[in-house]
Amino acid sequence: MATVLDEAPRTQAGDAVVAELNYLAHGESRPVSWTFEPPAGTPWTTGELAPTRVTIRDARPLAAAGEWSLDANGFQFVSHRSAVTPEDFGDESVIRLVYYPEAEALLRDATGAAKVVIFDHTLRDSENGSRANKALREPVRRVHNDQTFVSGPRRVRDHLDAGEAAQRLQHRFAIVNLWRPLNVVEQLPLALCDARTISLDDLVPSDLVYRDKVGETYSFTANPAHRWYYFPRLRPDEALLLKIYDSLEDGTARLTAHTAFEDPTTAPDAPPRRSIELRALLFWNT
Repeated sequence: MATVLDEAPRTQAGDAVVAELNYLAHGESRPVSWTFEPPAGTPWTTGELAPTRVTIRDARPLAAAGEWSLDANGFQFVSHRSAVTPEDFGDESVIRLVYYPEAEALLRDATGAAKVVIFDHTLRDSENGSRANKALREPVRRVHNDQTFVSGPRRVRDHLDAGEAAQRLQHRFAIVNLWRPLNVVEQLPLALCDARTISLDDLVPSDLVYRDKVGETYSFTANPAHRWYYFPRLRPDEALLLKIYDSLEDGTARLTAHTAFEDPTTAPDAPPRRSIELRALLFWNT
């Protein structure tokens, strides 16, 4: 896990909002979430939530000052204009043939990884998306991380042949999400937790049920040490890198927490939030 600081990280004065984030209640047993409609009488997600009011700071001043990095904080801002127009993100073939290669190049340039393997993507729409619609999901409004220290290595074995997986697992590898808005984000922005403020005790392994397997993610319990940030009015020519897993255990950020949240300053007539996230395995040769 990343270093947990004895003192809160230094921050630069800037705008902030106070909002509720949906943590998992303390003492809850292992939550279960379904990626498809569950059997009759079974809830989509189990685990009582504990909505908690937190301060979410504007990360733009710190990003502009070069103080954020994926390996220190667990997330990173990048300025990058895609060749794919927001309208064309509805075309699966364009995403795979155009967006995947440019995303691979962006991830290699940003991280120095020798190899990038994108293994899936998700389109989200706060107005038209739903849990039942595999092609268009709704934003996730609970504090979570997409992998665990157990499921991270499994992804390597899932997406590489056995020989290469065995070789790659001997060296550093990571899972990083590339998160991009498809319109200016006014509704349900993404809150990101500084990885340095997360404790191992905050992590709760949770089952994610697919049709062919059961994956594992992390839910999080509230911790007053957490420091939350967001990027107001993020644009389609801006993107975020989110650390989901890292095999390094030398103080490098191994993961972070994130969630969509209700911004109390959002106008009632704000457009719905549309976004795409790619999930990628990153490999280094050392």
